Formats: sequence, C-alpha cells, structure tokens
Amino acid sequence: MIAKISSGKDTVGLIRYLFDTKKAKDHTDPHLVASWDGFAPDPGRTDDFDAAKRLPVADLDLHVKQARRLGRAPEKHVWHCSVRAAETDHRLSDEEWAGIARRIVAITGIAPDGDPDGCRWVAVRHAPDHIHIAATKVRADLRTARHWNDYLTADRELAVIEKEYGLFQVVRGDRTAAKRPTRAEQEKARRAGHDKPARERLRATVRTAVAAATSTEEFIHFLNHTDGVLVEVVYFPSGDVRGYKFASEDTTTADDELVWFSGSELAPDLSFPKIQERLENIDLQPANQPGRRGPNPWHQATAAAERIPHRLDQPDEAASQAHLAAFGEALDALPLLAPGPLRHQLREAATTFERATRSRIRAEHHHARALRSAVRAMVREADPRDGAVLAMFLDAAILVVIAAARWHQLHHHDQQVAASHQTLLHLQAAYDQAAATPLTALAQRRPPQQTVDRHIRHLRQAAPEHAEQIIEDPAFDALTAALAEAETAGHDPEQLLQQAADQRALDDARRPARVLTWRIQRLSARRAPSTRARAAQARSTTRAGSAAPRPYAPDHTTTAAPAQSRSQARRR
Repeated sequence: MIAKISSGKDTVGLIRYLFDTKKAKDHTDPHLVASWDGFAPDPGRTDDFDAAKRLPVADLDLHVKQARRLGRAPEKHVWHCSVRAAETDHRLSDEEWAGIARRIVAITGIAPDGDPDGCRWVAVRHAPDHIHIAATKVRADLRTARHWNDYLTADRELAVIEKEYGLFQVVRGDRTAAKRPTRAEQEKARRAGHDKPARERLRATVRTAVAAATSTEEFIHFLNHTDGVLVEVVYFPSGDVRGYKFASEDTTTADDELVWFSGSELAPDLSFPKIQERLENIDLQPANQPGRRGPNPWHQATAAAERIPHRLDQPDEAASQAHLAAFGEALDALPLLAPGPLRHQLREAATTFERATRSRIRAEHHHARALRSAVRAMVREADPRDGAVLAMFLDAAILVVIAAARWHQLHHHDQQVAASHQTLLHLQAAYDQAAATPLTALAQRRPPQQTVDRHIRHLRQAAPEHAEQIIEDPAFDALTAALAEAETAGHDPEQLLQQAADQRALDDARRPARVLTWRIQRLSARRAPSTRARAAQARSTTRAGSAAPRPYAPDHTTTAAPAQSRSQARRR
C-alpha cells in the first residue's frame, strides 16, 4: 500500500473532488466508509450533492472557524491522505478500508486513539482500490494537530497492514534515495527528445566525474570539459569553497534561464563535503617509469573487488558501506573504459547500483582506499590492453553485487536489495559479451590430455565440491590453458589453483570454471617465485608435517585476498 499526504486551504474543493463523478471517470461509487464519530452525513448517497456536501464541510470546518476567530487557525488547515492498494491485491471491503483509515489518522496524530479532542475527518472511497482521508487540522480544544513526520509514520503502519491483510508488500526506502524527477521535468525531457530528464543526466555525469577524479580541482576540470554541462563553484566570504551547482545547457525555464542543481539535490552523496571526503581518501599510485611496467591496475581493482564479499561478512558496518560506495565508483568509471557495445549495459548497471551505494549507515571511506586508487589508475591508463581484464573485473563484480544484495537484505534495506538484483542482470549481460572472445582464444590453446588429467587431479583436491561442475563446463578448456601457461611462466599450477580456489567461496558463481580462469590469469601475471624461494617454501611445508600448505604467493607481492578454508567459505 502507498500513502500520499498533502495539505491545503480549501475544504469545499477537496470534498467536491472526492465525490465528483463527472470529471473523474474512475470515481464510480463515491461514498463515506468512516468518519471521526461514525455519524457524518454521506453526500455520495444522496440525489442532491450540492446541498448534501455542505453538511460534511460545515462539520469538518467547525473547529477551524472557531480557531480562526481567535487567530489560531493554521493557513493550510486541510489534511489530505490517499491510501492505495496494489493492482494485484484482493478487493478490500468498506469495513476493512474503514479500519485502515482509523489506524492511519490515529498513528499520524490527526485523531489519536482515546483522544476525545482529535481532529474531525472523513474517509471516502470512490474507487475499488483506494480511499481518501480528508481532515481539518484543528482539534476540539482548538489546538493544531501535531502530525510531524506523518508520511513516515503512515508508511510504517501500512507495512504492518500489508502483512496483516495479506497484501502486496511494497519495497520501502530509508530516505537516502536520490530525488526523483518531477513530472514537469520528465515532460520537458520528452519534448526535448531526451531519454532522461536533466536531473538524472547530470547525476550520472557528476558521479562519473567523482569516480575519475583524484582531487576536487580535477573533478571540476572534468566537468568543465564535458559537453553540455555547466559548473558554478560557490564560495564562502572567506574564499573557501562552499559547494557546487550544475546545469545542463539544454534545460532552461520558461524565461530562458538555466535550471541549476546543487550536488545534494542530485543525490545525497554528491554534496561538496561528501565528494571532498571521498576524494581525500585516495592513495594515488606512482606512474610507471620508462622501461618498467608496474602492476596492472585492472588486476589490482579486481583483487580489491574480490575482497569486498569477505569485508561485507565482517561486523564493521561503516567499513562495509564504504566498500559498497567505492565499488559503485568503479561501476561509474567502467563506461569510460569499455568498448562501445558494452557501454549501454554498463551505464545501466552503474545507474541502478547507485541506489545500493547509500543507506542510513554512514560510510568511513578510508576503508576502501585500495579500490578507489586502482579505479583512478585504470582511468589514467584508459586502455584495458585486452578484453580479458575487463571480463575478469566483471566476473568479480557479479560476486560483489550478489554479496551486496545479501548484506542489504540482512539490514532490511529493501530498495537497495531490489537495486542490486537489477544491477546483476545488466552486469551478467555485459560479462557474457565481454568474456566470449578471450575465453574462446584461450580455449584454443588447450594443453595435451596428459597435462589436462594432471590439472583435473589438482582441481579435485583444491575444490572438491565444485570439481565435476567445473570439468563439465565449456570454459574448462580455457582454465586448463591458463594453468598450462602459468606453469610455463614458472608458477606451480597446483599451488596456484589452490590459492585461486581459497580466495573466495565459489558457491555464488554461476560458472566457477570462468571464475578460476580469471583468478589464475591474474595471479600468474605476477613474477614467478625464484627456484630458491620455491625450495624454501617446500622445506617449510615439509617441516610443518601434516599441516595444510600455505597458499602460494609470489615473494614480492601480498596475496590478493585473505586465504580461507573451504569450511569457512561454506559458512559464509
């Protein structure tokens, strides 16, 4: 059920609208279902409406007129609440709607239970699926009703009513969603030939700028060089930056004036202080020196993303929220870097997941420095070198979104859960398209059957729960090719496979063979350990006796994610 609450000045006009059957075609049978005392006259069931409507209007306005003579009546004395059921809900009786109306006026403070001085109100049903509650805000003791936060209290009560009556349960928010475009903004965009209103287009542009920038100066520079976007910096008298305003060059008022939006009007996390906080929590990676190739930022971003599901399992909610916000920035940056055919799905994924990056839990952004820094390095590098690294990142991103949906569900963030599920559809479509070519090319380098059999034995040891599913997967040839190439580069394929399987549980993966392929490729891109290091590792493993071998990691880097046992992975 959905409630809509407003205030007004005209009791007569509201009553006339509620009982009108000429202008409003859906008003099929207007009639009262409840009132403040149960005895209010019903204009809808009389032949002379014009005469009959004067009675409920006079009764509703009685205390208003008394308070007005004392100079105590509010300017907007009319309280109007509509309550609508979903199209799929069963039809409620007049008695059921009456009970719902009484609960709404009680919970909102219009007519509290047991209060003889409550406001006067009537509930009108003029269509099968909804009612309107009309009330005046002056109580019998001539005080104005205290109905602060009436929408929130009514919405919470409707959530309870939905469960009690077996109705469709509406996905509810936590007041952290970005403001939706008004109907006027939508109509203006349609007339101008745009698929989205200026508010939404600017929001996406600003979010992309935040994801790409390393400082507030670079953020402004990025927007100043974006076609169709205007930026105005607002300063305090001291000269310090107070905030930003954004406008689209093609959106003006009737007087041909630009329509400006502050950052907070676009989204709660796009205000200047919050943008500044995020940009301050970035550790910039040093640029590669001539002749030396540094770490691949795509690999670093993928490793950071793969750690997020583990972070979300920890009790630190502020850190979890920070990682989700940083992951949202990564999605915002991807359309800048991906090939043309993938950009639409990636833009939709970023736009949809934007809702899942915010909640009432305040993010502590210093927890997500690694991913933010890697994303900026990806943007500076611009070219992902090959399609495999993009597919690799998208594969990790899918697991992050699944974990995000689970985390939000545990915290009862209904809108964020729905946004995560919708994001998953876009990311899976983009991933399937991005992964096809590199997986096919890799599978064509499948090693001899003797080598494949050896890798199968290693696989059954590393991931026994998923081994048969992986072997039967069409991407298994690509996995064996990746293991063979890693072995040629000097890596131990058995230890490499064990580390890839231990990084994170494979239970959430649709195609675990692909997941392992990308992990093997990323891990094998590092320098192989020297013969001395491998011998030392073998000696330490022998001394450990029956203890499980440590996950393999090159001696000049840290592991990509905390190693975990398969039993720990299953518990998560």
